Amino acid sequence: MPQSFRIGQIVPSSNTTMETEIPAMLRAREAIRPERFTFHSSRMRMHKVTKEELVAMNKEGLRCAAELADARVDVMSTACLVAIMAMGPGYHRQTERELLEVARANHCLAPVMTSAGALVEGLKIMGARRISLMAPYMRPLTDLVVAYIENEGIEVIDSLCFEIPDNLEVGLRDPMQLVDDVRGLNTEGADVVVASACVQMPSLPAIQRIEDILGIRTVSTAVCTVRRMLDHLELEPIVPGAGALLSGG
Repeated sequence: MPQSFRIGQIVPSSNTTMETEIPAMLRAREAIRPERFTFHSSRMRMHKVTKEELVAMNKEGLRCAAELADARVDVMSTACLVAIMAMGPGYHRQTERELLEVARANHCLAPVMTSAGALVEGLKIMGARRISLMAPYMRPLTDLVVAYIENEGIEVIDSLCFEIPDNLEVGLRDPMQLVDDVRGLNTEGADVVVASACVQMPSLPAIQRIEDILGIRTVSTAVCTVRRMLDHLELEPIVPGAGALLSGG
């Protein structure tokens, strides 16, 4: 019988993408590898992507970690990037420590990660030194994301932001629109393009397409999250059609 893993995510209440794209990638992996996955979420309230709502939402994360611990998930991850990065440089490490303490206090031995940390770690796995990114946030929040990534030693050549404050509206965006959007992004000299630096902005169908068109390795925060989940589960990091980071190379 194939080995089965429980994937736990702490999700903003208005997020509709991480419970779509993460399963889609792991289902695609199931078609070529024996492992199987089930998906489990706990939600934090959030409607508008403003710093005030993000601060309030972060406080709910510890409750969510306790709930997922009760399900004895095999890996636990937050599913909001900007909520972490808006809190200041390196904040994902503090969040991971706090969530880990809650998980262990509730008898769950799962590795604990964040999507924000996953993006940083995914870029470092790829050896990225200079990147270009796209995000749906208002410009002040996008600038915080850029500063956060640059604090990790990765230069951001250019950032394109679509300034959509309503999180539900972000989730309704056509992912293939990114194929056209990327033409307005300066990618000259970039090692990696981040097609979506937001876990709510859909991008999965566009990742491989953008990579093929530009000839530049392309990721999203969701792709990096799956990569780090597979790493934590000690599984081969391969998902068909999800770009270089999940190519098994």
